[in-house]
Amino acid sequence: MSSDDVAIRVTSLGKSYQIYDKPQHRLWQGLFRGRKQFYREFWALKDVSFAVRKGDTVGIIGRNGSGKSTLLQLISGTLAPTSGTVEVNGTVAALLELGAGFNPDFTGRENVYMNAAIFGLANDVIDQRFDAIAAFADIGAFIDQPTKIYSSGMYVRLAFSVIAHLDADILIVDEALSVGDAVFTQKCMRFIRSFQERGTLIFVSHDTSAVQNLCKTAMWLGNGQIQQVGVSKTVAEAYLQYTLQELYGDGAHLSAISAATDASIIATGSPPEENSQAPAIDYGSIASVRDNSANATGWKTGVAAIVSVSLQSLSPGTDGVFAGGEKVRMIIHAKANQALRSPILGFLVRDRLGQDLFGENTLPFTTTAPRPVEPGEHFDGEFVFTLPMLPNGQYVVMASVADGDLHNNVQHHWLHDALTITVSSSKIRFGLVGLAFDRVVLEVRHDS
Repeated sequence: MSSDDVAIRVTSLGKSYQIYDKPQHRLWQGLFRGRKQFYREFWALKDVSFAVRKGDTVGIIGRNGSGKSTLLQLISGTLAPTSGTVEVNGTVAALLELGAGFNPDFTGRENVYMNAAIFGLANDVIDQRFDAIAAFADIGAFIDQPTKIYSSGMYVRLAFSVIAHLDADILIVDEALSVGDAVFTQKCMRFIRSFQERGTLIFVSHDTSAVQNLCKTAMWLGNGQIQQVGVSKTVAEAYLQYTLQELYGDGAHLSAISAATDASIIATGSPPEENSQAPAIDYGSIASVRDNSANATGWKTGVAAIVSVSLQSLSPGTDGVFAGGEKVRMIIHAKANQALRSPILGFLVRDRLGQDLFGENTLPFTTTAPRPVEPGEHFDGEFVFTLPMLPNGQYVVMASVADGDLHNNVQHHWLHDALTITVSSSKIRFGLVGLAFDRVVLEVRHDS
């Protein structure tokens, strides 16, 4: 990329901190003037390099302590690097630590003026925008109360409201939205989507679905270094496998699957049952299901394996083609290679952005009636449900087999894209899924 196309360029960036075991070691370090070292070096970031194109949205994921917040502070200029360089082309607005830049003894109004001034707004400009800032934050009379009495949600409301009115070129948002209520979070997300049309966004979150939803590209940080950069879905899936492996420790080894050659994923029809009453609205959706075994990725431990996944129609129609609103049956067939104390089979249907639309598992059944499985035995999970209507696009079915309970389980075989569902000719206009409405009318009454 040319310099004119780059919003952020990071080159060999590093940030080191001096860790002293005892307070007096700080004094000794000064007295010896560097001739002797009384500290240990901790590199929060080391040799990080990347570039963000203007107008792009990049998600950053990683565990706590991986270096995400340090990186954002270096980009926003609140920290100085130990090594390397950060080049930023444009004005930056950053929502980092909760309440950062606020004086707890100042009122909300005073903090708005102070915070906006730090970002470079003149007083007369803040005067013009204050009413809009206060309305966006929607904290009422608390705007004239000291922020030290604010809840965490009120803090983030006011802080986000300020950065939303700065006309910045680059917006950095760090996990702070997780403390907001649902209504305010939706307001923030509407602003972020609007900002994406004109600016560059760096979005940090532990919610990988949100990262996939907002970002085409994602970067995974771990131990202060870049572990992976690429399409957000691919990076999120790799990070999920890594975090589960960390959780399982030596109890299970997750081997990555690049192609599910050991799974015969099929989509089949089934003899029709009696058809239910026709819906009030013909949505015209046609969904076809395709075997994706050659491209399915995920992981396995070898303890158990998914043998096949099928989606069967229980209503009249062409095998393998679904309209939405009909009864269907999902069957996950698995085999135990080792004994399973409490096996669980489950699935999730996801859209192209990785958002979970619906799904279920056999945990409610195994919780009340555990059914151990011996080595070599086969077992099935069956799910009968009404298939919702889906908007045009492509969807995937994730399938998994696990052993354990709600709070302590190991996913032994996980296929991200076991089946793909392609929907066309859909008339759905609202929401992520559609329902078969039995009655939709408009009545006009002339009451006397």
